[in-house]
Amino acid sequence: MARVIDMPKLSPTMEEGQIVTWHKKEGDAVEVDELLAEVETDKATMEFRSFDRGTLLKILVPPGSMVRLGEPVAVIGKSGESAEHLIPNARGAAPPSAAAPPSAATPASAATPASAATPASAATPASAATPASAPVAAAFVAPAAIVAASVGADGRVKASPYVRKLARERSLDLRSVHGSGTGGRIVARDLEGASTSSPTVIPVAAPTAPTPTLALGREPRIKPLSMMRRTIARRLTESKQQVPHFYLTIDVDAGALVELRTRFNAEVGRKVSFNDLVVKAVAIAIARAPEVNAQFTPEALVYHRRVDISVAVAVDDGLVTPVVRDADQLTLLQISDKIQALSLRARERKLGVEEMTGGTFSISNLGMHGIDEFAAVINPPEGAILAVGAIRSEPVVKNDVVVPGKRMKLTLSCDHRVVDGAVGAKFLAELRGVIEHPLQILAL
Repeated sequence: MARVIDMPKLSPTMEEGQIVTWHKKEGDAVEVDELLAEVETDKATMEFRSFDRGTLLKILVPPGSMVRLGEPVAVIGKSGESAEHLIPNARGAAPPSAAAPPSAATPASAATPASAATPASAATPASAATPASAPVAAAFVAPAAIVAASVGADGRVKASPYVRKLARERSLDLRSVHGSGTGGRIVARDLEGASTSSPTVIPVAAPTAPTPTLALGREPRIKPLSMMRRTIARRLTESKQQVPHFYLTIDVDAGALVELRTRFNAEVGRKVSFNDLVVKAVAIAIARAPEVNAQFTPEALVYHRRVDISVAVAVDDGLVTPVVRDADQLTLLQISDKIQALSLRARERKLGVEEMTGGTFSISNLGMHGIDEFAAVINPPEGAILAVGAIRSEPVVKNDVVVPGKRMKLTLSCDHRVVDGAVGAKFLAELRGVIEHPLQILAL
């Protein structure tokens, strides 16, 4: 008997997935545990394997479709069996949750995660598609359709004198700004990020004046949100909204660390990076100041006995954080090998869920990109993240004499619910000691 196959839960936090590709086509025989499709989840691209044996009678969602957990994706049954009575009307030939191709996605659908818990996202599916000319039309050509609620029946824009003044100073047309205040009223925050480019320029102070027309100019590039970018947006927004961040910065002497790396790479014949050295140094510092290796829960503070360090890795769609397990028990070379292997798998989108979850502390290093100092956003449920800046060459004072030196800034972002200032300061003091006397990195 034919049966509908629903989207399964492929990762612990999965709420929806995007069909990347089908490995079977309609009419193909399917065995139990045989690969049906690849699905991009909030964590990685996962294998979707069959739980049933039979023939793939119907594919309900094409590649690129966004599908929520439990929604139907295919029909499996006996060869030649009719599946029409099982095909949900909501799917049909063009699934409503299918992700629009780049040329058909509107800015609204590209900017609103399907999982975002807001009234706007609940009312407007992120997957809604429009004709190919819609991206520019929705963003620039028809602002009245977007902001109609912000214009009163008499044609006047609903905005205070202060907001009108800000708009004049920024050369903004208030009729092209969406109002988020009561009754569609435009408030100051609505002007942030508003574009000064518009096909029709309407003077703010005199709505009835003649309106000169400007050329539209080059169209923007529209890139629909990937599952990874949706998840990054959601998780980082939640982190900044729900986690009380505070920041501690130190500037350490990195001269000995530079010398150690140079000698190690030359004498051992294996190249380790500064990031490898920092990960090992952080693991040692956590072992000496374990209170920073913690997380907050509504019932209790959890102090981890394991040192599992999440290392931020940039990939095409954003950022992933593969985890170096038991970093305090690994040698420098073992850490280097782990990071290289995890980074390669991350860029190939082959990381498993277990390789990206369960970290207890994070490190984000932008030093190799020339960034001297920054503050990273905490990766919940972890209680802290260390931001690593570039090693700088600059004059320093030693024994009352100015000499060439190497300096590096480190910023610790702390969840104040679990990590107090004194705890963060103790950890950074231990970390400074390891970096400025780095031989212990090789000994431990």
